[in-house]
Amino acid sequence: MKAKSAVEYPLLERLQSWAVALLVLVGAALVLKPVKDVCWEAVQAGQAELRVDSLNESVGQGVVLGVLGGLRSLVADFAWLELNRKWEARDRAGLGAMIQLVTSIDPRPEFFWINSARMIGYDVPHWRIAEAGGYGLVSETEQATINMEQAMQALALLDQALSYHSGSARLKLEIGQIYLNRLQNYELAADWFLKATKEKDAPYFAGRVYADLLVRLHREREAYAFLKELYLNLPEDPMAQGDIVLERIRELEERLGLAGEAVFHSGAD
Repeated sequence: MKAKSAVEYPLLERLQSWAVALLVLVGAALVLKPVKDVCWEAVQAGQAELRVDSLNESVGQGVVLGVLGGLRSLVADFAWLELNRKWEARDRAGLGAMIQLVTSIDPRPEFFWINSARMIGYDVPHWRIAEAGGYGLVSETEQATINMEQAMQALALLDQALSYHSGSARLKLEIGQIYLNRLQNYELAADWFLKATKEKDAPYFAGRVYADLLVRLHREREAYAFLKELYLNLPEDPMAQGDIVLERIRELEERLGLAGEAVFHSGAD
């Protein structure tokens, strides 16, 4: 008699999958209980953020990563779902604790760090201003203070991320964007965009933004020299947008009075 394959028992197969998933969840809950207790204590104490070093001190150095082993990614994904619930509820204390929990469990995905920093730096300021009465009642000085505080917290988180991903262009760009968009500090924004351009995974736009920031800082000659070097090293790739880089070079030649001297030739004129 021919044995029936597992495919012929779809209900049994589903039950097996559910059983495995349930075991994983129960195991994860048991492993994470000491970590969860520390985070909840921080929330109850009203702490806006929970530091990873204090977490490790409370549950044992390295125990979070060591105990979870191969379950790190799965447990971190479930924790991320809980983090998003805190975000949707605008629970600032809970959000801060969950961010530290998620990035402690699995610091490898840049996604966790970048999106957490955006929540802290871009969303939380609006929540705080709304809690204080809204933009109509909160003075511009108070708003600036809130924006500064949240931007600095986001920067601290991204700095922590760099200890795991020191060569990440994405993280360096995120830092540069906070300095640019939240703090209007063009000098530091330019520094971080330049750092990003030096990484292997740097997107093409990073160099163009860096040059634009130099122009904002009235450092046109530096921008011109940088764009010339950038253009000469661009690959034959439409995504590199060499025509835009060349256009900006020409604009700077006009501004610097260099156009008539034909200082830079693209070879395509």
